[in-house]
Amino acid sequence: MSPRTASPDQIVQDVLAAIRSSGHAGITSQQLALQLGIKDKNQRYRIFDAIDLLLDEGRIESGKKGRYTATGGKDTQEGAIDIISSGAGYVRLGVAGGEDVYVQQRDTGTALHGDTVVIKLVGGRGSRLEGKVVKVIKRRRTEFVGTLHKHQGRMILVADDQRIQRPFVIPAAEENGGTEGDKAIIELGEWKDARDEPRGKVLRILGRSGEHNVEMHAILAEFGLPLEFPESVLRASEDIPSGATLDEISKRRDVRHIPTLTIDPDDAKDLDDALSVRKLENGNWEVGIHIADVSHYVRPGTVLDMEAASRATSVYLVDRVVPMLPEKLSNDLCSLHADTDKLSFSAIFELDDAARIKSEWFGRTVMRSRRRFAYAEAQAIIDGAEGDYRNEVLLLHRLAQVLRKERIAKGALEIGGNEVKFKLDEKGAPLGVYEKVMGPANWLIEEFMLLANKRVAAWVGKQKKNGIPPFVYRVHDLPDPEKIDQLRSLARSFGYNLAQADGQDLPHAINQLLKDVSGKEEENIIKQVAIRSMAKAVYSTENIGHYGLAFEHYTHFTSPIRRYPDLLVHRALAHYLAGGKPLDRDELELSCKHSSRMEKQASDAERASIKYKQAEYLLARIGQTFEGIVSGLTSWGIYVELRENKCEGLIGLRELPGDVFRFDKERYCVVGQRTGRKFRLGDELEVTIKAVDMDRRAVDFLLAGETMITTSGKFERRENRSRKASSKGSRNERPQKKGGKGKRR
Repeated sequence: MSPRTASPDQIVQDVLAAIRSSGHAGITSQQLALQLGIKDKNQRYRIFDAIDLLLDEGRIESGKKGRYTATGGKDTQEGAIDIISSGAGYVRLGVAGGEDVYVQQRDTGTALHGDTVVIKLVGGRGSRLEGKVVKVIKRRRTEFVGTLHKHQGRMILVADDQRIQRPFVIPAAEENGGTEGDKAIIELGEWKDARDEPRGKVLRILGRSGEHNVEMHAILAEFGLPLEFPESVLRASEDIPSGATLDEISKRRDVRHIPTLTIDPDDAKDLDDALSVRKLENGNWEVGIHIADVSHYVRPGTVLDMEAASRATSVYLVDRVVPMLPEKLSNDLCSLHADTDKLSFSAIFELDDAARIKSEWFGRTVMRSRRRFAYAEAQAIIDGAEGDYRNEVLLLHRLAQVLRKERIAKGALEIGGNEVKFKLDEKGAPLGVYEKVMGPANWLIEEFMLLANKRVAAWVGKQKKNGIPPFVYRVHDLPDPEKIDQLRSLARSFGYNLAQADGQDLPHAINQLLKDVSGKEEENIIKQVAIRSMAKAVYSTENIGHYGLAFEHYTHFTSPIRRYPDLLVHRALAHYLAGGKPLDRDELELSCKHSSRMEKQASDAERASIKYKQAEYLLARIGQTFEGIVSGLTSWGIYVELRENKCEGLIGLRELPGDVFRFDKERYCVVGQRTGRKFRLGDELEVTIKAVDMDRRAVDFLLAGETMITTSGKFERRENRSRKASSKGSRNERPQKKGGKGKRR
């Protein structure tokens, strides 16, 4: 990335790195500009803005003759701290290729999870660097969610986030009506001395801890997600009329006469994509991917746009959707309901029988869906049932299969995971847990959405009159080699082979491994570890391609109701189709970073809601024994996923009997120091539910047969029936299972 197109955040990091490199001598702003390659004097303001910010934050200081130096000595470093469940932390040094510095719990000072801190290096054990927090530069957050408790005559709040180790003391004058057992949002007060307790002020009482709606609201608040729309945004949405007027329709390509259908979950209300198909006179097929034209209704700079940009994404919890746009837009004006004229933005392709693209067109349209399908209805037709628009569904299915086969042949990964779903009663209590399995009807929609996303990005990438214009891409970097080695080791322990491969050969090797384990007991754990080995897909103006999909160009065009980057893509595409000049790259990049961050927060909130319901489901089953599989290994314990219900819990290393167990990071296993007994990913165990902490959404397991406390409170022992944890550490000594692959390679 050139200095001219670098984001403001990147400029700040580059300036800080250069100042640090200058040592005690320091560096002037002019030298900084030359060193960073900013030769244009009109761009020098970016250097000065970065310097002002770093001075305000106390990360640099101004010296003699206009020279700037970094605060602290050469043994100090800066980075964000990640607090783990033990209370210790890791700081990733803010330099390229920087390593993690371990911070013991007693040395974290006043730092909370995610804060930007200055640490002083204090040596370490072996090759491990250790440090001590000497200053908190910037709080990641100042509002926290948790449960209020009375403790020694004082009100405290215990945070829901397990990484927030210390309770917050709430002075009587700051309780704001909060009582024991309330779920609340507090604001952290000034906290500079680690010997003091952090103090907070109650901002809002969400309700009684344990109530379903209260807990869902608490999860949203915990991850900084909105609970409701501001009144001004709701009023603005209610004032918007339908856009499908005769005047607007006259400006668009009319595709209302072409058979068009939607395929969505049966409970979906925001239908933002539809497919049309018809046979052309030359024998080819015209397939249209029609996307709700949100950009027609949500204009830049309006209160609706600012709210959507802030939210960046819809959030999907176990029982609800928290939409990016108010319901008037997401469920009405922009939802492609059947038998209604709708404004759309379309990608229309001419395909031959082999699904090869003969021509393509992008632009604004007006469409009309003839039929709304639930996935189950479309799947029934694919499986042979009769029904409306059967020929269209089967044709789209056949073309999608060709596209999918071609995509995988080019190296796209097949690591689609199933979703955990809950059957809830009228009060939100979980009655059952199950997996929602993806099938051909889902893939039908997926393939055409991928096609539209890929071709839109490729079209923009070809506009090179003044260089490729700035655009919003969905990018996916190469996987972590160390994690691929862990996947290879795990596969080998089950008797499978992940071939040594690099670049575009690696996806083929991973796909072959997943094909080999398909239908086997170990399929789920190997698939999970394969997913963990991948980088996270993000939004960026710098197109590095999408590794997982094996696409050189890729974007998100198909869900502007629920993803703000898609709305930006619609605006940018319309702008470039009209011959517009290059957009502001810095502005787009800021939106990309914010959207990526909000997407992660939404994903974390979704997982938290799932974990809460899983914990609630197991709360009524304390003392019961289940079969499970080791799904994670850490320095503090072994995570086990239960086969029956996909709930996950932890066996603390101290709870393992007969030995002192340690986590061996190099071999990625937990090992008994005396017996050599090993636990690895994928080991099958029988575990007993020991305890459930609803505040922390955490479940504790014991190996079945170990001493435990039952629901009656009495101690009881069960026969230990745990399996596949090797007493000598050799997994190859296990008997061959019937129906497996045969020889272990």
